Amino acid sequence: MQAERIQEKLEILADAAKYDVSCSSSGSNRKNTKRGLGNTGAGICHTYTEDGRCVSLLKILLTNHCIFDCAYCVSRRSNDIKRAAFTVQEVVDLTINFYRRNYIEGLFLSSGIFKDADFTMERLVLVAKKLRQEHHFNGYIHLKTIPGASDELLYEAGLYADRLSVNLEIPTESGLKLLAPEKNRKDMDEPMDYLKGEIVRTKEEKKIIKSTPKFAPAGQSTQMIIGAADETDRHIIQTANHYYATYQLKRVYYSGYIPISHDKRLPGIGAAVPAIRENRLYQTDWLMRFYGFRHDEVLDEQHPNLDLDIDPKLSWALRHLDQFPVDINKSPYELIVRVPGIGVTSAKKIVAARKFGKLRLEHLQKIGVSLNKVRYFIICEGFLPLKSDKPAVLLKQYILAESQSKYQKALSSQLSLF
Repeated sequence: MQAERIQEKLEILADAAKYDVSCSSSGSNRKNTKRGLGNTGAGICHTYTEDGRCVSLLKILLTNHCIFDCAYCVSRRSNDIKRAAFTVQEVVDLTINFYRRNYIEGLFLSSGIFKDADFTMERLVLVAKKLRQEHHFNGYIHLKTIPGASDELLYEAGLYADRLSVNLEIPTESGLKLLAPEKNRKDMDEPMDYLKGEIVRTKEEKKIIKSTPKFAPAGQSTQMIIGAADETDRHIIQTANHYYATYQLKRVYYSGYIPISHDKRLPGIGAAVPAIRENRLYQTDWLMRFYGFRHDEVLDEQHPNLDLDIDPKLSWALRHLDQFPVDINKSPYELIVRVPGIGVTSAKKIVAARKFGKLRLEHLQKIGVSLNKVRYFIICEGFLPLKSDKPAVLLKQYILAESQSKYQKALSSQLSLF
């Protein structure tokens, strides 16, 4: 009976946790000891579902009971669903047993809020504390911090967890007020600010005092639900940019709204956010963090939403054809990395390789550059850009048609093997 009860709880609370996508384990460096269990590092194993969610961690809620009634949340107070709650020891036992069976590499633990923020946060912290101190568990732990919890509990959480996160939930304050009137943005900002300060302080202190304990070594992250309110992609990216700059977040996650309610404040049932919109937002996020793009370059008042047909870098390039073609053999890295089809690694290889001679198209192919997009935007030895005089709309059609043709050829080639 005990095993059946735990299994039922696991089914309910693991299913409820699937709406939270912010469970990346990159960035931690927790080393094992001779008496310890598990090891967290850059090589931690991940498994991803088709929609991009990480499932290598035991990903559960402590409970789906909640005092709040947020319109977009499946665990909201007014929703008629089956409720369950784990005890602290049950979560600890599940984590250790699953780890020993090689099912997981760590724990991602969130929770509905029951009683109040401190009551809930105290139990989340206790799970991590027992894993670290009683079981010497060195695997990855990601805890969701509860807005409104005390600084003392947040500090303790940072001592035991690799990453902490506070969900922004809705990108705009107006959307949050509409869909979750019991919550406010200030309660989310304050713990982020506190965590940022402690992360910076402990890093600086550790440079002087080596025995200083680690504090959230994988940093902090957040998640936004997109499509539940009427925000544009520009609003979303502006918010992400603000939180990256202000609170030094490691990641912002974008979770497409899944229709779960007939609430008139929400999009209708069947109006699920297309997965491609999530993908385009992640691509834009990548451009800001690794390619040197400003948020207002990718999206502006004239273009408030991302093009779902093409990736955001290609979309930007088609709107700024005056900046192309880029001479591969002469232009600085900062311009080369903006060429559609050239990634960060390829751009670095190009800059390094051209020291030994003029680069041609065949050299770019050997480097790993796909010429499908690139050849419309570059100059290199013995090559001028194709159709560079065409309007952006027509050039987009050329590139899309060519991409579709290559896809069909690849598919036909694969089918011919059967």
